[in-house]
Amino acid sequence: LAEGKAIGALLKSGWRPRRTLVYASWDGEEPGLLGSTEWAEAHAAELQHKAVLYLNSDTNARGFLAAAGSHSLQHLVNDVAGGVKDPETGASSQARLRARMLVEGYERDPADEKELADEKLRNARLAAAGGDLPIAALGSGSDYTPFLQHLGVTALSIEYHGEDDQLGVYHSNYDSFDHYVRFGDAGFAYGVAEAQTAGHIVLRMADAELLPLQFAAFADTVASYLQELHKQVDEERGNAAELARLLDQNAFGLAADPTRVVLPPQREPAVPVVDFAPLDAVVARLKASAQAYDEAYAQVLAGEVKLTAARRRQVNSLLQGMEHRLTDARGLPGREWFRHLVYAPGRLTGYGVKTLPGVREALDAGRWDEANQYAALSAAVLASYCEGLEQLTALLQRGSQ
Repeated sequence: LAEGKAIGALLKSGWRPRRTLVYASWDGEEPGLLGSTEWAEAHAAELQHKAVLYLNSDTNARGFLAAAGSHSLQHLVNDVAGGVKDPETGASSQARLRARMLVEGYERDPADEKELADEKLRNARLAAAGGDLPIAALGSGSDYTPFLQHLGVTALSIEYHGEDDQLGVYHSNYDSFDHYVRFGDAGFAYGVAEAQTAGHIVLRMADAELLPLQFAAFADTVASYLQELHKQVDEERGNAAELARLLDQNAFGLAADPTRVVLPPQREPAVPVVDFAPLDAVVARLKASAQAYDEAYAQVLAGEVKLTAARRRQVNSLLQGMEHRLTDARGLPGREWFRHLVYAPGRLTGYGVKTLPGVREALDAGRWDEANQYAALSAAVLASYCEGLEQLTALLQRGSQ
């Protein structure tokens, strides 16, 4: 609401955005994202043709900026966060988040599961490098789901959290306005920070001559997802071979207590070859295409290349449809409504994201033919994404010619 009031004040002053802004408050979020899903489905064609960003806000309280979404927005989020002041420390929201990532990488909480510990170390290395901080990928649990994962609209969800004393309170009888203003965000200081963060992102997207999307972070992120899949297959193949060796040696029988009946584990089938070659090739192409676009975009921002109004419209039209290129109308196995082949909620994790989900969940379940099928499908949507980037780069490099 604070953001909407600020936009209203701008309108009263005579300002008009280049692009239409729509503010929505969704009903039926808890019983299955009903309001946002019905609205997105009802307006699907218009959204896929026109929408450049869905920006989601759900909960908010004291703490650190948490941003998740399409990685083409990562640089924009960092740029904005660097200009928003943390209300309690006076540092920028980005500087405070960078410090937290560095400290978490140093402390290495022994209670963390390996996946979380690895993520903290990865984030600490990125924070130490001094560049953009990573944003997370979106799973589900809030109203961005139909926009991103069904329609393929570029999406972002932001909040502040981490110091709000809400553990055990959320969705309980204590989850009240009184509790929030006493313990969640007294004085609504972080409500202001969120409104400033979201508001600046909205204004940047609404008023930019060229949509402020950059793609190197997306390419690097997808490359890391693919590396994880390679590692998963290698580990499963190694584990199956090691189990077979131990069974052949009767190691479980010799190691068991002779006074108890303990059966050895069953032999696991050998892990077949998963053909990652199409994904390997397209990710290499994606990194090159993304770098070329970002360099051409930087030249335009620096004024080294001039674009006509007609050329800008061409570029923006292509940029608007980039996220949709990552969807496939056939959807994911057993849940065809989810069409995004880079980000999806896990079938068993709910809120938690599965990246390159068609491949990853097939590997998790040992459905090797399906893994190969979705490796090819995922490579195809990424190839389409590369084609879009290459078209965009050519348009920018030609300038006003």
